[in-house]
Parts: sequence; structure tokens; C-alpha cells
Amino acid sequence: MTMHAVELPELWMPHPLRVNRHLPGLRAESETWAREMGMVSDGRRTSRHAIWTRSQFQAMTVDQLTAWTLPDAAPADLRLNHRFNIWALAWDDYFASAFKRTGDMQGAREFTVRLHAFLHPEDGARSPEPVNAVERGLADLQRQLFPPRLAHWRRDFNRALAQYIDAGVEELANSRAGRVPHLIDYAPFRRESFAAHTAPYSVELSTGARIPERIRSSRTMRGLLAAFMDVMGLANDIASYDREVHEEHDVNNLVVVMATSLGIPLGDAVPAAVRLVNSRLRDFEQLRQDGLPLLVRRCGLRHEERAELETWIGGACSFLSGLHAWYTGAPRYVSPDGPPGLRYRAGTGACPPVPASVAGPGSGAQP
Repeated sequence: MTMHAVELPELWMPHPLRVNRHLPGLRAESETWAREMGMVSDGRRTSRHAIWTRSQFQAMTVDQLTAWTLPDAAPADLRLNHRFNIWALAWDDYFASAFKRTGDMQGAREFTVRLHAFLHPEDGARSPEPVNAVERGLADLQRQLFPPRLAHWRRDFNRALAQYIDAGVEELANSRAGRVPHLIDYAPFRRESFAAHTAPYSVELSTGARIPERIRSSRTMRGLLAAFMDVMGLANDIASYDREVHEEHDVNNLVVVMATSLGIPLGDAVPAAVRLVNSRLRDFEQLRQDGLPLLVRRCGLRHEERAELETWIGGACSFLSGLHAWYTGAPRYVSPDGPPGLRYRAGTGACPPVPASVAGPGSGAQP
């Protein structure tokens, strides 16, 4: 059964789409980088190991994904995050083609072990000589991702990437064994397999704002970040259901997980999955609007800390709205021969402001 045969409830998105004004110059530059890494074919015999043709690369509209999720990023930061988005999709498509579709578990393990050698928690560590496009892209990114203002991200970001590539092997093992993850275990695993733990880095890169250290480890902030990451990965499962389940025969998908865990037909699991994603977005909104003001008052955050928190949260809202818009419009997820698998309802007006009790006086927040 395909998604197109199901009448879905709407994915809820209260935040409007905003577009980075530097989008027009993004595609050509990023295509040049992807070709230099060997990800995109240049039409010569040496391109036979490329992951995409030029038309396939352009059809993915990754430039739109980046400009929609990071509307406030400066040009250099936008380009850097765009390259990371391209690399993550390159890894995904390469792994699916080389290992998931063939069931090559040994090859997947060897490929993953080599990628770990390119993840350096310390600056200046040496990497092996890259032998494919994914390795070349990762080696190049390691030289760019952690400028001085983001140096504190090196260890956590590379830990998230290690989880991302390791999850591919676990997904392959599940599919080969016909072992569907249980719903209770799946959400935290999906944060890893979607590389969602890198998203706070992207928001910080775009906005220049950090979550104040005094509340970063609080229960409220951890809950908000978990909901933020769940919306990303679980909505992706719905958007990519046809491709993952029918083309790649993957069991690591929220729709399949819900059908198996709850013992319901796939036809019922699809709308149930949409409602679950909507529920996690409501959790994010509740914590943003109600939980954070209580936390800020309890911790006595200073004015500048409140302003940074407001800016970061606004960036997170934009990140979610941009990602949802891409899921529902990119050819990667929307078949040209039929209606999209999802229906998307955008909010009206600006991203709802952080309450004044969070933003603090004089921060520009509306009452």
C-alpha cells in the first residue's frame, strides 16, 4: 500500500516559511563543491562512481532546504551548512544503494569503520586518504565545521555523526532480520539515524545565539530539544515512506513501527503516525510557550541570556518550518505522477514570539 492511497490528516505547522535572501547564489557554488568531492557526475568516465547525476542533484533542491531552514544565516554560514546537508544526503543515498539494496552487511560495517577514522574530537588530527565521495566530503567538512566561535561543538557534533553512520548498520541489520523496532525505542533511535543531534548546531550557526549554559541540561530544555528532534525525524519517515519501504524494503520507518507495535493495519498506522508527529510539535510549543518562562524565572536568567534564548528559539521555529516545507515540495519526496504523500498547512503571521517573561524587557518580544 502506498501513501498516496491514504487520506491523511494534515501535518500541523504553526510557523510560517521564511527564505534566506542569499538563496539565489547557493546552488551553483554547492554543485561545484559536490562535483569536486565526486558526488555529482561531470559526464566523464571518471565520474562512474558518482552518487548522483547533475539532474538528480538539482532535482533534490538541497539549496532550498538550506535556505528555508536557515533564513537568517550569513552567506558563509549558509554555504557551510549547505555542504553538510549535501554530505548527509550523499551518505544516505550511497549507503542505501551500496548496502541496503544489496544486503551487504560486511561491506556496510567496513564502510562505517572507515568513516569513523574521519571524525576527530581534537583539532588537527590526521585522516586516512579518502577513497570515495562520502569520505572526501566528510574529510573536507572536518576542516570547515568548527571555526573558533563553534569550536565547542567539535566533540558533540562528531559524536552525533558517529551515531548517524552507526545507525545505518543497525537499520540494515533490522531489515535483513525482518526485525521492526518497537515504538518505545524508536523515537530516540530516530534522533540518531536522522542526525537530529546536529540540528542545534545548525540553529546556532544560523542565528549566532547559544542556549544559555545554566539551562542547557534542565529537564525543560532537554524535553524541548527532544521534541524538536522528534518532529524532524518522524515527519521525514512519513514523507519518505514510499521510497524507504517500497523501494529499499526498510523496516525502520515510523509507519511500519506503529503498525507492528500497536498491532494495527498500515492504513490505520499512516494517520496515527501523522497524529504522533503533530503531538510532538504540540509538546515543543507547550514547552516553548509555558515551560521556558517558568524555567527562566526560576533560574533568574540575565537580560542578555534571555535575548540569546529568544533568538535561538526563533531559529528553531524557522528550522522546523523550512524542513516541513521541503518534505512536502521536494521531488525527493513528492512523486511527479501523483499528489504528495503529505498535506502541509503553514501558519499565518510571524513565528509566535517567545513570551516576554523569557525574552525580557526591551528584547523586542510582543506581550
